[in-house]
Amino acid sequence: MVTGSESGIGAATAALLRARDATVIGCDLDAGADIQADLSTPDGRRSLVAQVREYGAIDAVLAVAGGGRTGLLETNYFGAIATLQGLRPLLANSPAPRAVAVSSTSSLSPADDRIVQACLDGDEPTAVAYLAADPSAGGEAGGYGLAKRALNRWVRQVATTAEWAGAGIALNVVAPGVVDTPAAAYILADENIRNSVEAVAPQPFGGFPGRPEWVAELICWLSGAHNHFVTGQIIFADGGSEATLLRDMHWT
Repeated sequence: MVTGSESGIGAATAALLRARDATVIGCDLDAGADIQADLSTPDGRRSLVAQVREYGAIDAVLAVAGGGRTGLLETNYFGAIATLQGLRPLLANSPAPRAVAVSSTSSLSPADDRIVQACLDGDEPTAVAYLAADPSAGGEAGGYGLAKRALNRWVRQVATTAEWAGAGIALNVVAPGVVDTPAAAYILADENIRNSVEAVAPQPFGGFPGRPEWVAELICWLSGAHNHFVTGQIIFADGGSEATLLRDMHWT
């Protein structure tokens, strides 16, 4: 099951899986997906889970949907968590259950800890209210990086618990850099913005921007039965951007 299946990294992932003979249930806001649901709303999240349940057991949940067409904090954190938690029971009968969430190098940006903690507490109204009330948090646009940071932390907290690793379910995060997708169009279409972003977050391996299919390859590997030993990881598929920015900070 792939959310965000009709564009960008989600579409590339769904296409790659189908090319490898997987049966893919695609979810998106757009017509053409197997399931249409708005993950920025509680009703949309419940609808997604209910509709996927009609398909029966599944082998992998890939929470790729994000971007900025609907509420950034609501979609990128609360929508992703509802997808992973709501569909986890459907993985129980798989011989190799896997889950992957898509984050971003934006998760490395400075964050308002109150908003991140409200997300981790599951308090959506408070998180959204904090974001709206604090101009220094970047407003609605700033919600993207905050959501991805909270998502990273949530996965690190739960991946090794009885409900996930204890049940044989690998849960990981892929955090792309700037990739040529519709969600990144505002960066790539303006030369000044593009140059500024590339200067702040260079991608020395692979170039700027990256390709969605490159990220899809990693997602597919993590979600496959051949992943026997990797869980709880935040893997940056970003051309070396995170390594350039943080160097060996985690190990000093």
